Amino acid sequence: MRHLKILFFVTLIFSVNTNIYAEESVKDIIKKRKSLFSANYKTAKRVDILSKDLEFEKASKFMKEVSENYLELLNLFPENTKEGHGTEALLSIWENKDEFNALMQKSSDDMIKLASVIEESDDIRATLKQYMWKNCNACHSKFRKPH
Repeated sequence: MRHLKILFFVTLIFSVNTNIYAEESVKDIIKKRKSLFSANYKTAKRVDILSKDLEFEKASKFMKEVSENYLELLNLFPENTKEGHGTEALLSIWENKDEFNALMQKSSDDMIKLASVIEESDDIRATLKQYMWKNCNACHSKFRKPH
């Protein structure tokens, strides 16, 4: 009987510790994705300014960085991160997971495409809108809480 009590106690402590670590993991995931989206916005503004200043080589480096961030974001929306820790993600992400993932992939692909076409563009503002800002707006309108 004593061994059973000890086993129960150890199991109880282990399960409490596991929940604490799982919660920390959720917090870290939400923090990471918020950080990547924030970085993408700041970097997109730099891309916009550099492109309009015809500094395409510098802008292209930032376009690739944003593209890589979108690919990383594909893995930062597990089921257990729907709420808490200041997330601004709407449940529509998980309800329309394939659509959300397709948008993240498209956003990544479009940034690479933007890097290849921006220098030859006759209308830089329209090209930026088509390949960069349009994706931001599509995501915010369906998958992010309004500000």
